[in-house]
Amino acid sequence: MASNTPSPTQLRLIIETDDFDSAIRFYRDVLGMPEQLAFATEGDDRVAILHAGIATIELATPTHAKNIDDVEGAPHTPGVLRIALQVDDTEQAVAAARDGGADLIAPPVKTPFRSLNARVQGPAGWQVTFFQELETLEERATHDGFTTDDDRDR
Repeated sequence: MASNTPSPTQLRLIIETDDFDSAIRFYRDVLGMPEQLAFATEGDDRVAILHAGIATIELATPTHAKNIDDVEGAPHTPGVLRIALQVDDTEQAVAAARDGGADLIAPPVKTPFRSLNARVQGPAGWQVTFFQELETLEERATHDGFTTDDDRDR
């Protein structure tokens, strides 16, 4: 990145939904994302800004996305919107999501990339992957396959 280019300070994912009540109940009340003040007018003009910790963007080719689906035991559905949320306990997050009405897509599984992943169907057509890191980035750096794209053999 050029030194004069400012880095973003926040990533905000906007999920437009016709069932706002279901979505806010799931993300805020079931998954426990704290809500901050947000501006809206009145009536059906509703918005909630929920904090989900640190935001990252994961860019993946269709081949990589299919590989993730295979590892997680989820059906490959190209173009489906999916968010991944890091949690301290994947099994507990899945149980809370299911208690909150989410359907299980794929149960917890240990991945080759050293995490415990599971997937549920969230509201508004979004799939939610819960992932629990099983190693630090420093520990991962010692394993084959962990590198940056520029350093990866192609």
